[in-house]
Amino acid sequence: MTTNPTPIPTSTLVLPPTTRLGRVHLTVASLDRQIAFYTQVLGLTLHWREDAEAALGSANEILLRLTENKTARRVQHATGLYHFAILYPSRKELARIVAKLFALRYPNSPTDHGFSKTTYLEDLEGNTIELYVRSLDDATVELVNGQYVVHYADGRVTDGRDPLDVEALFAELDDDDRLDLPLPVGAQLGHVHLYAASLEDSLHFYADILGFAAGLIAPAFRMVDVGLDAQQNHVIAFNTWKGPGVPPAPPNALGMQYYTIVLPDAVEMQRVVDRVQAAGLTAEQTEEGFVVSDPSRIKILLTDRPPTLTNAAGHCRRR
Repeated sequence: MTTNPTPIPTSTLVLPPTTRLGRVHLTVASLDRQIAFYTQVLGLTLHWREDAEAALGSANEILLRLTENKTARRVQHATGLYHFAILYPSRKELARIVAKLFALRYPNSPTDHGFSKTTYLEDLEGNTIELYVRSLDDATVELVNGQYVVHYADGRVTDGRDPLDVEALFAELDDDDRLDLPLPVGAQLGHVHLYAASLEDSLHFYADILGFAAGLIAPAFRMVDVGLDAQQNHVIAFNTWKGPGVPPAPPNALGMQYYTIVLPDAVEMQRVVDRVQAAGLTAEQTEEGFVVSDPSRIKILLTDRPPTLTNAAGHCRRR
């Protein structure tokens, strides 16, 4: 992945590459309908439900926390979640879920970005979800005059927003493969993409303070991303497609309350917290870790607890 020089400052990776994303916490208007969608359409497992709260994920990991607020409404002109992305462990598993969406006739948009094969869809309340696998050997990307140019290994050159060859993807499946299996073990939150108020301020926070490595920087496209290493690029992306300086959503809005960054241990978590506090920012301590806000006032839970059921199931009810 190459980029042209830009005036936006960049930094090198400070975080350990074993850092990863944990669960996303959404406010929903109807817990019943959203649980039905995530279990019946996407195959997530419902791990617990308690009053207006629920947690869902794969068999061994919670990926999604839902909190019901029947009076919550969607706020369009605000920072927050553009989409969260579930990374599948193999092309076959991605083929299974895309084939299921086709069988259900559930609207989705299969897309080939070159370095990833993906589809996009919305849940029943307008939260956008990406389902994908990385395909870094298939293509490279660069910026030319501020625009994405994707060079496929087969010689094609495109903008990286190509229709996915679903027939080639479905060739991963055997005739007797079931489509109704649950979300596979190994699926995890691969990245989050955020609506931000400022590219420069967001990049400074995620790269220079939290410690991610700057990735593709595209001011003309109004998007930047950060990652962890060559195999784990595009972990957090942010754009200003709603306009620079857009305000945060109010507390009672539908959508994301926070997302989670999981550090490998308490020492690494404290190092991040120290950098946050040295920058004059607040880190609120909780039972699970520390809650910080990025420059767009998007909340992040920093934790050193692996997002397995033994660590998450007993504690995530409290936040």
